[in-house]
Amino acid sequence: KNSAFPLVSLCNRTVRCTKHYWKLNVATMEYVNPPDSFMQDELEAVLSDTDGSLELVELNPPDPWTGEPREAQELHAGEITLTYITHACMELKAGNKRMMFDPWLTGPAFARGWWLLHEPPSDAMDRLSQADLIYISHMHSDHLSYPTLQRLSKKRPDIPIYVGDTSRPVFWYLEKSGVNLTNINVVPFGVWQNVDEHLRFMILMDGIHPEMDTCLIVEYKGHMILNTVDCTRPNNGRLPHGVDVMMSDFAGGASGFPMTFHGGKYTESWKADFIKNERKKLLNYKTQLVKSLQPKIYCPFAGYFTEAHPSDRYIKETNSKNSAADLNESIRKSCPNILTWTPVPGSVLDLALALKDPSNRRVITEPPNGTKIFKGSWDFDLYLDELKASASAEIFKYKSWIQFYYNWAGFKDYNLVIRVTETDDDFKPLKGGYDYLVDFLDLSFPAVRPKRDHAYEEIKNRVNVMRHVVLNGRLWDDLYIGFNNRMSRDPDVYHHKFWNHFQIELPLLQIFLNIYI
Repeated sequence: KNSAFPLVSLCNRTVRCTKHYWKLNVATMEYVNPPDSFMQDELEAVLSDTDGSLELVELNPPDPWTGEPREAQELHAGEITLTYITHACMELKAGNKRMMFDPWLTGPAFARGWWLLHEPPSDAMDRLSQADLIYISHMHSDHLSYPTLQRLSKKRPDIPIYVGDTSRPVFWYLEKSGVNLTNINVVPFGVWQNVDEHLRFMILMDGIHPEMDTCLIVEYKGHMILNTVDCTRPNNGRLPHGVDVMMSDFAGGASGFPMTFHGGKYTESWKADFIKNERKKLLNYKTQLVKSLQPKIYCPFAGYFTEAHPSDRYIKETNSKNSAADLNESIRKSCPNILTWTPVPGSVLDLALALKDPSNRRVITEPPNGTKIFKGSWDFDLYLDELKASASAEIFKYKSWIQFYYNWAGFKDYNLVIRVTETDDDFKPLKGGYDYLVDFLDLSFPAVRPKRDHAYEEIKNRVNVMRHVVLNGRLWDDLYIGFNNRMSRDPDVYHHKFWNHFQIELPLLQIFLNIYI
């Protein structure tokens, strides 16, 4: 994955990824670094009838969109349009129905780390409240935006919202959020959902993160639109070829690694080289994916965020991202027959016109001259004050919250010790803040590091974000993906089991605060 290749050690039967340094024991098909993380899916051995060679083949799922096929019908101008709103939010008009994807129209994502790069059209909230249905791909807050849904719920709490049946429910935080939405529909993967006589959609899972991520196929009169959103390996790599429109993410930078790491190899020059290479590999991967699937039209989206707050200036300057225009240029060079669209807020693509004559200037309608494209203000204080209020909650006057919280979290029996330090916004230790160790082997809280061999991580967390996460039982994505911590580790190994637990597997029941009080 990601252009890495394995180095093979025959003596201990392991293969090692040259990028991540993960090691797989090929005798047991279990990963030994990081330990207790993944087991390789079953492979089928196929013996060649011609030369006697042996191939190991992944067992692929069927292509569910091929069931109940529909012939493509001729479209009229204006019958299917796509209007770009902002980030991953797109409005699809198909016949007399309107469908919205992943509406993030206001507020931050990941606590306070991400802010909208593009200014949504002035009527975006009205469009959202008037939609016939909404698709939300996954629980990350740049796709499931509670500030946006809070406004929506005041206008239309019963609007139909559709999500996939992931093991971590997309709306696991709904009750705690206080947002009143009454028509959330959880649908199975790979099954057509009929909207009307001509319009239907199907939600598919991600092959890398099936517990929380999904993608979407929409079909209208036999014309398909594929929206892979953030999926790392949508539907395990099995996707329809030759769709009319394909949309996907493109930018990169949606992680704290390596910007928030320090010590050892994590010099500024190493980070810059790593980020440059990763963005290049992502751009090449997206180009090859589009080339292999051969959509008629391709649109990069779901990457238009910025680290706008002044205290995150370092991240903004370090975390360079791919340009949608550069990706589209790469695709045009590789596949001149594919029409590419680099959207700006309010721009509209007319599918009927594009299929009839891609060179027609009326295929894409740009917003009027003078339309504001980029955001210039974000109401920082409105949202940061909420985080600040969490930090001053009564429970944090008593050190016993630490033990109670990690016992509630339930991660243990793993040879990792972490040191957590509460800091100010600039990651300076906070006067009067907590600084503590957690030993996850026996879930103890020692005063000093144990003498046995153990993995060790130091995590400096912005106090307002960390306490907001603790107080509300939120996932640690707010810390890690939101650039709200700084980390060092010894040895320099990614502990998947630990991070997966705190980013995906924390208890669903919001009982921590109630029990503590």
